[in-house]
Amino acid sequence: MKHFLSIESQTGERLRSLLKLSIQLKANRGKPSEQPLAGQTWALLFSKPSTRTRVSFEVGIREMGGNAIFLSAGDIQLGRGEPIVDTARVLGRMVHGAVIRTFEQSDVEKFAEYARIPTINALTDGEHPCQILADLLTILEKRETLDDLKVSFIGDGNNNVAVSWIWAAERLGFELRIAAPENYRPSPSLLGRLTNRKIVVTGDPAESVAGADVLYTDVWVSMGFEEESVQRLVDFESFQINEALVAKAAPNALVLHCLPAYRGKEITDETIEKHARTIFDQAENRLHAQKAILSDVRK
Repeated sequence: MKHFLSIESQTGERLRSLLKLSIQLKANRGKPSEQPLAGQTWALLFSKPSTRTRVSFEVGIREMGGNAIFLSAGDIQLGRGEPIVDTARVLGRMVHGAVIRTFEQSDVEKFAEYARIPTINALTDGEHPCQILADLLTILEKRETLDDLKVSFIGDGNNNVAVSWIWAAERLGFELRIAAPENYRPSPSLLGRLTNRKIVVTGDPAESVAGADVLYTDVWVSMGFEEESVQRLVDFESFQINEALVAKAAPNALVLHCLPAYRGKEITDETIEKHARTIFDQAENRLHAQKAILSDVRK
């Protein structure tokens, strides 16, 4: 049975296959096509709030012929302490697949094991694999290739998006530079597992973006870290993407943000507006990438 639980668990071949399928599905949207989820009902279990993830999955499931049931933590017994393995056993008998947005990566993995239905990680504190597939799709559309790619990730280098970027670079072999304050860098244990020597970590944003094809950032205060917000704003002050930093990158470099954006913090209002077309193409691509994942993992 197929799942999509992390970028770490993917092969480079599967990632490239999903990107190819994403391009096809995007090109064929609105045209008569197969409905691979016809007759299926998928559960969306979200313990964290969402705009892009929820809408893109609900629309994608319905466009592929399926039905979606949205279940927040307050809607089901998980919110009252029922073990994830018991919820998984029940839903596995009733629905055809599950999309889970929660805190612990282990919860998604346990659900997949005990439910025995296709399971997709829509975000955990450990990884955000659907986002990174949409990001790669956007880069592929704009550059037409992932060859010789140089990506600079600026900000919290130890959050879920950064970790998924690290595994994408490991699986696909491109160059990834992470610029982060010392206390927000990828763990040595993670870096020690990598074979791609083109993944580097620095404390200097200017060094990170020099000649880069893509500049990428995320919020400085991820969900669940709100109590650290005052300190984080201080720590990340010099890690903002602005026009002066973009000017140090390769000509016509792409600027990406997984959204929501806090303008004036991790990215300036001027920069996000100047690169809005790319950033909102990136947001739309969540739909197409996730449709590819749904098609790939379905029973």
